[in-house]
Amino acid sequence: MKKYFYLFSLLLLLLSCSIISNDFEFSTNSFQMSIDSNGNITKLIDKNSATNYLSKDIAAPLMSIRVDDKILSPQSAIFDEENRTITLNYENDRLAQIKIESKEMHLTFELLAISNQEDVELIIWGRYPTTINKIIGETVGVVQGKEYAVGIQALNPKTLGGYPWQENDCMPQIDIFEQDDFSDLSEEKKRYVLYRVEAAKPEEFGSTLQAYCRNRNKERVIQNWNHEKYVAPPLKEGGVIGSKIALFGCPVEKALETIAAIEIAEGLPHPKIDGEWGKTVPSASAAYMIMGFGEEDIEKALDITKKAGLRYLYHPGPFENWGHFKLNKDRFPNGIAGMKNCVDKAEARGIKLGVHTLSNFITTNDPYITPVPDKRLAKVGSSIITQDISKHQTEIGIESPDFFNQFKNNHLKTVVIDDELIRYGKVSEGVPWKLLDCQRGAFGTKISKHKKGNKISKLADHGYKVFLTNAELTIEMAKRIADLYNQTGLRQISFDGLEGNRSTGMGNYGEILFTQTWFDNLSEEIRQHYIADASRTSHYFWHMYTRMNWGEPWYAGFRESQTEYRLKNQKYFKRNLMPGMLGWFKMTPETSIEDIEWMLARSAAFNAGYAFVTSYGALENNGHSEEILDLLGDWEKARLSGVFTEDQTKRMEDIKNEFRLEAVGENEWNFYQVYSYKFKHEKKIRQPGEPIYSTFTAKNPATKQKMNFILTAVGGDIKDIEMEINNYKKISLPITLKEGETINYTKGEKAVIFDKHWHKVNEVKIDTSALIIGNGDVIVTFDCNFLNGKEPKAKLEIRFVGAIEKVKGK
Repeated sequence: MKKYFYLFSLLLLLLSCSIISNDFEFSTNSFQMSIDSNGNITKLIDKNSATNYLSKDIAAPLMSIRVDDKILSPQSAIFDEENRTITLNYENDRLAQIKIESKEMHLTFELLAISNQEDVELIIWGRYPTTINKIIGETVGVVQGKEYAVGIQALNPKTLGGYPWQENDCMPQIDIFEQDDFSDLSEEKKRYVLYRVEAAKPEEFGSTLQAYCRNRNKERVIQNWNHEKYVAPPLKEGGVIGSKIALFGCPVEKALETIAAIEIAEGLPHPKIDGEWGKTVPSASAAYMIMGFGEEDIEKALDITKKAGLRYLYHPGPFENWGHFKLNKDRFPNGIAGMKNCVDKAEARGIKLGVHTLSNFITTNDPYITPVPDKRLAKVGSSIITQDISKHQTEIGIESPDFFNQFKNNHLKTVVIDDELIRYGKVSEGVPWKLLDCQRGAFGTKISKHKKGNKISKLADHGYKVFLTNAELTIEMAKRIADLYNQTGLRQISFDGLEGNRSTGMGNYGEILFTQTWFDNLSEEIRQHYIADASRTSHYFWHMYTRMNWGEPWYAGFRESQTEYRLKNQKYFKRNLMPGMLGWFKMTPETSIEDIEWMLARSAAFNAGYAFVTSYGALENNGHSEEILDLLGDWEKARLSGVFTEDQTKRMEDIKNEFRLEAVGENEWNFYQVYSYKFKHEKKIRQPGEPIYSTFTAKNPATKQKMNFILTAVGGDIKDIEMEINNYKKISLPITLKEGETINYTKGEKAVIFDKHWHKVNEVKIDTSALIIGNGDVIVTFDCNFLNGKEPKAKLEIRFVGAIEKVKGK
């Protein structure tokens, strides 16, 4: 190598007269890029309009390098037209040779050689400044203006989309305000976008595009995984040589088409669904059922999925352990063969099965942990023991406390010496350093004697009370999951906990290493028909996953749990050229039809699928289960058929608006907007003679109709219910509504009383003439008697239905 670069330097001197002031130009069918004799990009041109989208007065080196923590830009460049290479010269005559190829839709740049590679900490492609700022796709690496888009693509896993902002190779998140002038807005009203900054980044002048590759030839101690000190082990994978990117420019509407062409031309993952690329096929955003099943009840689960009109059934947790991913023997007594049998039964009915994984999380009952811990478990760092350890010793002397006294992300407090796992309570406050209150033989490992000078390592763990992997074990676990899919024919996966692969010390590269290994080891049949999402996105992973599906149902009510987060994600998905998904929604026995319709309207608004989490118990106990499942199928079919107009989807984007859909034919529906007003009447204590009723104002924006209402007793029983409409029409309900019960009027001459699980309790005849309301405002006076409860309430919802809007599929 030294001899090569001696000759290379000599060649540079001989060719120095070739350095000219004219730029080197490279073109595709719609894009032209120029590099000057200093190795800086000078033009990013739309060939059709001749517009240069490179931001002026900002340095744009083709490739920078970092040596001794100093970033170096090229000082000169020579282009070899015959071999299509450009040689960049850096400080101290350090040379880098880059291969450039011009293809129909993109340009590629690959680092072929660099002098003294072992000293180069990393290389940086860019940052490339553009004037484009309309849409910044930070993950996909594409920035879009009104008419033109410019993009970057990393062409191998070790080339990370982004910039080395952090030494742990994890990309930061930043808030960017959506407009520049906030002079008339309060702090609370400022709108912002949360960018998961990576291959593209918003800037004051427009945007930047960037990628980089780190030389992982040496051990490093970095901040990682909520530890101030974490050992990032060396990795032999060629260093920075072979790092490769693509750059392209195209009309906005051709951005996805161009990325697809790059995937195919450069051998990147290009998975398909139903024979079409996974980023464009409508079923990429298909809603799916999450429900536990096993060998005995698979047909029942398939019946429910079929009733809901969904094509994917997903098991939330079929494993006895994570690591070896042994199937639960109670649900799958025949193991792999039993799961395959379930898959075959589902396939026969047009349904695909999937399972949930926690990526590289390893449960403490897994063979990687017990009875002999695997040597490839991730380690925060190591020291040595300062004295012989007996089998009964509960204090362990260590040379340094550095990796052991970090407790921000230390959930299992476990160290490993030889083949024994030991848990500890704390670290002594000073020398001699000791681990105190040690629990020997943890997790079924063998208590043993240990010699002075033996290595002791702190194991990395996670709040789920699991251990994690180093790079080698990451690869092995990914292969295990791929093997499970190949053997069974499973077609859907979620890499939950993907961020756990940061335990490798390689940040985003650790995550990519896991998913790329999984993808590479899939059979061709599975690879061409799977749906995948994950807890994390990253630039290169974009090519492998189908979509993201963020939003969890555990934190609040059906409509409230992470609602703002779910909606912000739709903007993220759209600007990053991904299918839309709303996240998980959990159906319980208490879930109402109105809540389901609210969710389904949001699904249609953003053309976003969802995960419908339920169980046999929830379905059996909810009195509206049949209708709810029918609604799922109707809305999903209409959405995937593209029947909704731009005006309708715009109205549905507002979460305050509610809607109804009724099937009237094979591919035809009646669509209504529902105008809903929600109120609470609470128990009041007032002075004698003062009214205790509540007055509410609603509006019927549609034609004359009977007012619908939903009244629920919350926190106690209510009776003597009265409503007065517009101060002259009275409705009396001579009933006692027990806590949790609801009385609902939608049509006819009777209102229906339901228990809290929507089972019909009774019917009540009412004078519906009082409910006839014309267009305009309506005043509702409400009163009742509270029978019990500390803080009883009456929840009243008033609903008016808009005109029929016919929607029809092809």
